[in-house]
Amino acid sequence: MNRMQVMLLGFVLLGRSLEESARLKASSDMNELISLLSPQSRLVVTSSSEDLPSDGILNSDAITVEVPVDDVRVGDSVLVLPGETIPVDGNVTGGSSFVDESMLTGESLPVAKEKGCPVFSGTVNWDGPLRIKATTTGPSSTIAKIIRMVEDAQAHEAPVQRLADAIAGPFVYTVMTLSAATFSFWYLLGTHLFPEVLLNDISGPDGDSLLLSLKLAVDVLVVSCPCALGLATPTAILIGTSMGAKRGLLIRGGDVLERLAGIDAIVLDKTGTLTKGKPVVTSIASLAYDGMEILRLAAAVEKTALHPIANAITKEAELCKLDIPTTSGQLTQPGFGCLAEVDGRLVAVGNLDWVHNRFETKASPTELSDLGKRLEFVPSSEASSSNQSKSIAYIGREGEGIIGAIAISDVLRDDAKSTVDRLKQEGIATYILSGDRKEAVEGIGETVGIRSENRRSSLTPQEKAGIISTLQGEGHRVAMVGDGINDAPSLAAADVGIAMRTHSKENAASDAASVVLLGNRLSQVVDALSLSKATMAKVHQNLAWAVAYNIVAIPIAAGALLPQFDFAMTPSLSGGLMALSSIFVVSNSLLLQLHGSFQKAEKTRTG
Repeated sequence: MNRMQVMLLGFVLLGRSLEESARLKASSDMNELISLLSPQSRLVVTSSSEDLPSDGILNSDAITVEVPVDDVRVGDSVLVLPGETIPVDGNVTGGSSFVDESMLTGESLPVAKEKGCPVFSGTVNWDGPLRIKATTTGPSSTIAKIIRMVEDAQAHEAPVQRLADAIAGPFVYTVMTLSAATFSFWYLLGTHLFPEVLLNDISGPDGDSLLLSLKLAVDVLVVSCPCALGLATPTAILIGTSMGAKRGLLIRGGDVLERLAGIDAIVLDKTGTLTKGKPVVTSIASLAYDGMEILRLAAAVEKTALHPIANAITKEAELCKLDIPTTSGQLTQPGFGCLAEVDGRLVAVGNLDWVHNRFETKASPTELSDLGKRLEFVPSSEASSSNQSKSIAYIGREGEGIIGAIAISDVLRDDAKSTVDRLKQEGIATYILSGDRKEAVEGIGETVGIRSENRRSSLTPQEKAGIISTLQGEGHRVAMVGDGINDAPSLAAADVGIAMRTHSKENAASDAASVVLLGNRLSQVVDALSLSKATMAKVHQNLAWAVAYNIVAIPIAAGALLPQFDFAMTPSLSGGLMALSSIFVVSNSLLLQLHGSFQKAEKTRTG
């Protein structure tokens, strides 16, 4: 076995090792997804009636027992404390709180829950304790169904054709056959049909037909280059994936690059993908004071709260460098609002009815109804004027009633519109699929330039995956871009799943995706597409060279030019050409690093 064949064997072994590592990583990723299920639950045990007081969580004789979640049955009551993951699907029978359902709907703003509201396993309770009556448990729960969908989609991944592998094996036997045929032809017939060939130096000083036949047969074996065929794909793939890693693109295998190069439709999630995925203060309205005063009072009341709306208000106050006063007598009613004494007077922050009931309001009903529509003061540089999903916190003060309101919403990514525009220029159809409200999805879609017929809202994870399957059935090759566990089934079902890397512990999107955007920039989607197309172009160039080289070199090595032009290769020349063929393939793959669009992107990032 010569040196180049040893190199080929090394690349083959490396490719198989990488493939096995990818399989192991996929198994590990699914284990992480399964770990999002809460293993324990607080089962409520009581001997009294199930009827609860309107504000009650537990009856006086009730106790809670921690049991494995698999032991909870339909109809059982469980207690979920703030910060805990809800273990079962069910309905709230006691308490009120905000629940983070972003893992299910993709909406970053928490949802208020009170008696009678449905809740789902895998979502996170934010504020107050909740008593929940289980309606679905175990393998029938929402989170369990999502996990099964991801597993099924990964198990039925479409096979990727490997042209080089299909050719390289038979090629070796073909070359051996041609070598034997070359020897037989020249030894038995060629020297008799063309006796002048024995005058060539390759036949030795005595014009030996056996020596001539042996040398030509060896030339065929040596000049043929299965190495070039074997190296054509792995060298380009290795260069492409390493370039992707340097540019913040985690690409899980060469087959991903191959599928990505053929994408003609991209589906985008809204929250966390087209938007930043975290609520911020977008506007402030006031009935009597400066907007900064409204923000200062609200931040003082909310500074000890933990839910996302409070965090957005306090962060905005910090960005505006406001002097937040101290408070006393802090009181929180989960799901409704907070109350505290600020500068000697009580201040309340919460929903309209709750704040209105705390204080006698001097504003007229018309002024109150118009307050939410007059959120025009925009202190935040991140604020967006697009129609998005908003949550409004009203601020009231003792002796004055409601004095202002603050709008909190998710905001559009800076590169969202430019990315959609670039995708359109590449001839790729763009879609937006979201679990959020129609108004929010329509506003975002219109802002970034996605066609109205390609916008879908209020979708469950199952419905998202179904739409992707429909697009595939129509002949489209679909990539899905998402960031949360609600996107995991769609990411796994798509031809290529692309995940935004977030700092959330819920990394199920990354687990299910074939490509992870480590830079958490939407524009990296275009970078990934460009890289895949450039890489596959190099693969095709390498394969074309390898095939063309062998088609030309093998007949010459077999003596096709010997009778008419008195030209024949020597084994040493054949070996040099064979090595040169492999060197060309490797060098051509290395030229991928000089691809113009990547150099431009690198200068943009470092400039």
